[in-house]
Amino acid sequence: MPNSEAPLLAVAIGDPSGVGTEISVKALATGEPQRRSRVMLIGNHDGIVDTARTSGLDITFQRVSDAAEARAMTGATIPVFDDSTIKLGDYTLGEPSAAGGRATAGWIDRAVAWAEAGSIDGFIIAPVDSSSFKLAGLPKSIPSMHPPNTFLLRMTGSLRMIPIGEHVMMRDIPAMVTKANVLHVIMLIGETLKRWGVAAPRIAVAGLNPHAAGAEDAEEIAPAVAEARTRGLDVKGPLSPDTVFRRAMHGEFDVVVAMYHDQGQIAIKLNVEEACAVFIGLPYVRVGTPHGSAFDIAGKNVAQHGTMLTALNAAASLASGAGL
Repeated sequence: MPNSEAPLLAVAIGDPSGVGTEISVKALATGEPQRRSRVMLIGNHDGIVDTARTSGLDITFQRVSDAAEARAMTGATIPVFDDSTIKLGDYTLGEPSAAGGRATAGWIDRAVAWAEAGSIDGFIIAPVDSSSFKLAGLPKSIPSMHPPNTFLLRMTGSLRMIPIGEHVMMRDIPAMVTKANVLHVIMLIGETLKRWGVAAPRIAVAGLNPHAAGAEDAEEIAPAVAEARTRGLDVKGPLSPDTVFRRAMHGEFDVVVAMYHDQGQIAIKLNVEEACAVFIGLPYVRVGTPHGSAFDIAGKNVAQHGTMLTALNAAASLASGAGL
């Protein structure tokens, strides 16, 4: 049971038709996150209770009206904020829905508002679904899903990776690989790791082309690495992308700066059960899980909750000031 000084974290349960609710309650049922934090859920209360029951979990929940009420709670009961935008019967497990899309977007916006106001110390977003957003008339990626000027640091085991761009078409990636963009991410992650207690971060920068032997590697990435060194960072690159992640996994580097999403995600997803994604560039802690809503297994009580457990533990560590 967390003490009164433990950080308060919120979990927006994601699309109610997917596995977000299941992996959230399974992670909390271990009791592990509660040893370092207090956790509240944002979502449909009845759906959460029903999921815990069908999963055979011994865990209790209590509705709260706001984050302050959740922070004041003691004991093992998990507080749930339910804005009453959706109820059981408005959606079907395993199927996208407009109601689910609207509710999911509202729950994320609520978590963001509380974090910006300091009402919570951090939050985690469970898997969402773009099909539900579309049915609700929302963009495929709602603005609050990826705030401007932020980057996603993925972590799994000893491997940490941050790409300079996310879902960019392959044909557009070379134009994105500029000295300015690469240098910005190198400096951002370097300073972030220092704040998290890594005194002298060892940073690797992946090349764009096979064996880091292309024009972009020599003309854009190498100059960015050289300038980062003059600013006091321990950074190497561009390094061949077919070996750099293995070297990081073996402890040679604290983080790898990748040139695009899938370049780094392939390595991360070799151990996706222990992976999470931390937003870099925000004044509060925000963590996500690196997989989708998994409609095909929703409601079958087979979803793995390792990613949510990792996300909760990472958020608790960062929010408490313990760093990595």
